[in-house]
Amino acid sequence: MGYVPERVVLERYAQLLVEFALGHGNGIQPGDVVQINGTDACKPLYVESCKAVWRAGGHVIHAYRPSEDEADDVRRSFFEMASDEQISFLPEAHARGLVEQVDHDLVLYSPSIPRSLDGIDPSRQMAHELARKPVRDWEQEKENRGEYSWTVASYGTPGMAAEAEMSVEQYWEQIIRACFLDQEDPVTRWRQVRSTIGDTRERLNSLPIERVHVDGPDADLWIGLGDQRRWQDGVGANMPSFELFTSPDWRGTEGWIRFSEPLYAFGSLITGVELEFRGGRVAKAMAAENEPLLHEMITTENADKVGEFSLTDSRLSPIDRFMADTLYDENVGGPYGNTHLALGNAYQDTYVGDPASLAPEDWERLGFNESAIHTDIVSTADRTVTAVLSDGSERVIYADGQFQLDDVA
Repeated sequence: MGYVPERVVLERYAQLLVEFALGHGNGIQPGDVVQINGTDACKPLYVESCKAVWRAGGHVIHAYRPSEDEADDVRRSFFEMASDEQISFLPEAHARGLVEQVDHDLVLYSPSIPRSLDGIDPSRQMAHELARKPVRDWEQEKENRGEYSWTVASYGTPGMAAEAEMSVEQYWEQIIRACFLDQEDPVTRWRQVRSTIGDTRERLNSLPIERVHVDGPDADLWIGLGDQRRWQDGVGANMPSFELFTSPDWRGTEGWIRFSEPLYAFGSLITGVELEFRGGRVAKAMAAENEPLLHEMITTENADKVGEFSLTDSRLSPIDRFMADTLYDENVGGPYGNTHLALGNAYQDTYVGDPASLAPEDWERLGFNESAIHTDIVSTADRTVTAVLSDGSERVIYADGQFQLDDVA
């Protein structure tokens, strides 16, 4: 199998995911059902995660599959061989049963070949995503009722490390440091981090922000936050997570933005992404590499609208290298933190009230975007974010990679 982290690291990692990250930062409860998703590339962590669930008194549903392989890749073979009917097939009874049964989903991201779908017709990939959308809708409804949680975490593979131009040992050093797995009790450390992020979140939420202006050498973008919005942290859903994000009213997006970081999406690589918005929609999209995939993604229903806007404070995140993994790249610290936005689906937990109380027409009225796609695109350039408040005044809330909120009660 090649390099495998020390067992104590894997045990701490699994404990962190099961006893903290799942359950929105509260861990699982005895009797909870956890579906663990992974490939044979992450077998050591998959096994430890199962053990952690059992120690906590939970039950495991396995979603274990082969990893990508140069000679015989089951995922690529599907897109090469499947008919249109097979591409759009949804095993509805099975999927509904799983959504009803599962309390938590743990996704262990571990691509052996991060660009395993290079050259695959992107329209087939988007059609498959659309076919799976009902499942995500059912999960969202259950999450809104407070009955479901999910966590995404990464297991570094040689393929991921090679994309990031690191050895696999160097790659794991970033994972270990970012998740505090070099500490005897990473759960306690993460509770401290979440408290710090929470203080900043509360300061942001105390400001009556109507819209923000993202300004820099690669951006001149206005984003309208919309009514009944709040900022959220990603701790728990993502491990690690140092960001603060909101899902704005997509109708208030105007201007242009360029992204410094490569985008790994749909088993392919897109570089040099630049977007121009008019009337809340992408009016122009360019990429230095794989532009057809970018265009196909944007033409998917409502994937030309913003579903998330996010900022990361460089003082919090120990991630300081490009990781060729969106989970890490959207949480990078470095000299200027990062700014990222997602095209496509909004996060309904950024609504200030009870999301379970809203009907589909309410989400539409409030400008929460709905799409089968949610694609985060990241920039680590130096940017200033200025908020326009409800009284018309302006104040800088983010500059030099840091939130500027120390004077906010």
